[in-house]
Amino acid sequence: MDASMFRAWIHEAARLMVDNTDRLTRLDSAVGDADHGINMRRGLQAAVAMLDETGPSTPGAVLATVGRALINKTGGASGPLYGTGFRQAARTLGEDPEVSAARLGAALAAALTGIQRIGAALEGDKTMIDALSPAVTAYQAVIDSGGDLTDATRAASDAAVRGLKQTVGMQARKGRASYLGARTIGHEDPGAASTVLILSALATVTAASGRRSERPGTGAAS
Repeated sequence: MDASMFRAWIHEAARLMVDNTDRLTRLDSAVGDADHGINMRRGLQAAVAMLDETGPSTPGAVLATVGRALINKTGGASGPLYGTGFRQAARTLGEDPEVSAARLGAALAAALTGIQRIGAALEGDKTMIDALSPAVTAYQAVIDSGGDLTDATRAASDAAVRGLKQTVGMQARKGRASYLGARTIGHEDPGAASTVLILSALATVTAASGRRSERPGTGAAS
């Protein structure tokens, strides 16, 4: 995976966030401030604009740019959480011009650790961790069994969707939603929902890259 694929990932994530702004807003209206969709759309669009302006040349630089944009432009708690996650992932990737599927897995794990460190959330607390943690585990399981990047990102996306669905039966124990107590039961967590969109974008981009690499004369995928 090179910088162009990482930029494509963020472009696709921004597109999905725009398409799902109203849905995320509805979810957040039930358990929060009803601003998650707007905030995530603003943050990812700012990240795309910054990427297009600066043209970072390595995967790590792409993710570091995204992290800065999310921290600076995304309102609420989502900016610091997602921004930290992307910045931790960037540090893990370093300055290499291309990264392997295994390195991406390490970056996703680092993102999870960074988000948990500042958010102090665990699985079962009804947060984005309920989507991200099983996704990281599923990704690594595919890599450990010899699977490729496309299979690993799809497994991560599918696991995130399952994690999101499980938040419906949970009572929020972190953030503003925790103040609502049992009233949060019966609703999907908006942070888990936006995490699903980001991981779905990654799976879409890597699948498309894999299909291109299978065409005659295009070479192997990174």
